[in-house]
Amino acid sequence: MPKVRRSESKESNKNEIVPVLMQGNEAIARGALDAGLDFFAGYPITPSTEIAEILAHQLPRRGGKFIQMEDEIASIAAIVGASLTGAKAMTATSGPGFSLMMEGIGYAKMIETPCVVVNVMRGGPSTGLPTSPSQGDLMQSRWGSHGDAPAIVLYPDSVLESYELTIRAFNLAEKYRTCVVLLSDEVLAHMREAVTLPDIKEVKMISRIKPNVPPEWYRHYENNPKYRSPLASYGEGYRFHVTGLAHDPYGFPTSRPDEVSVMMNRLRNKVRHHINDLVQIESFMMEDATTAIFAAGITARAAKSAVRQLRRSGKRVGLLRPLTIWPFPDDAIRQHLINKKTIIVPEMNQGQLSLEIKRVMGSVWNYASLKTRKIIEIRKCNGELITPGEIISAVKEVKKDE
Repeated sequence: MPKVRRSESKESNKNEIVPVLMQGNEAIARGALDAGLDFFAGYPITPSTEIAEILAHQLPRRGGKFIQMEDEIASIAAIVGASLTGAKAMTATSGPGFSLMMEGIGYAKMIETPCVVVNVMRGGPSTGLPTSPSQGDLMQSRWGSHGDAPAIVLYPDSVLESYELTIRAFNLAEKYRTCVVLLSDEVLAHMREAVTLPDIKEVKMISRIKPNVPPEWYRHYENNPKYRSPLASYGEGYRFHVTGLAHDPYGFPTSRPDEVSVMMNRLRNKVRHHINDLVQIESFMMEDATTAIFAAGITARAAKSAVRQLRRSGKRVGLLRPLTIWPFPDDAIRQHLINKKTIIVPEMNQGQLSLEIKRVMGSVWNYASLKTRKIIEIRKCNGELITPGEIISAVKEVKKDE
């Protein structure tokens, strides 16, 4: 784990923060530590293993606990259990392990217990391409667990953002009492960039709300207009029950339709009622763009390079990038893309983001406008990155047809 180096100026005698060369996985581990990580349980899997290696070394030094589990199912169960005792807990994995964790992720959401799961995506399905990048888990991160459950999923595009969004993942997990997924990909995880980390004293940290009522008044699943409720931990003197079954305000199983409805509405509304807090999106040179590129993660890096090159040749092209994949930024997409003639969606899968773009834009483009507007897909799922040149070629083909 690289440390933040500081060089002292002889003239001003002040400490100046200088950049350090940091890998994406290192940034995630560093962000977790700075966010207050207390407990990590995981199982090594390419291309996320460096996260576990770093935390195995660093977390015990900070008073935390690191456990290498026997598999990914045990890993998700362990971090949920640790969180119930009050710990900030996290695991890290890749596609095959993420698949194994789905039941545990759904359980964490059902019992409204905060935790963070990092999924460094690689080629799939099954064992797939262990050392090659992919963006094939976008839909799985939202719909992989059965039943209707909330989903908060973040996806950075740089090493610095890997650090920042790891902290944000912990903050959102604690704030909304749920499992938050942080996506990465093989290239983003292993690339190195010069990074200037913020002063940790200036970074906002959020911890779960603790109850301020007598134990006999405590309801573990209390409803309120903000859909944020206090969370007691085991050992603090508060009595509550934990089950994956539908439950009442105290956590005990119920099949009463009125109580089940209240529970399910709370799970949904804790996300739906806080869209503005949850959604982050980057608009890059979109103000006068007639052609928009919608891309996420490492593919957005290629798209940004393509935009710069196309702008130099006089083409009005911009990039819209979601930092929050789920909840999907419907309103922001409508606002930025409604007047664009062409939307190009490059992604390393078989069209998962483009499905969402078609859903959102289909609700605002009328039939007549569909004759003059296009959604162009660039798909690649062979283990290779989408290049700026491929995106530029797609834009030039569109311009040629106009």
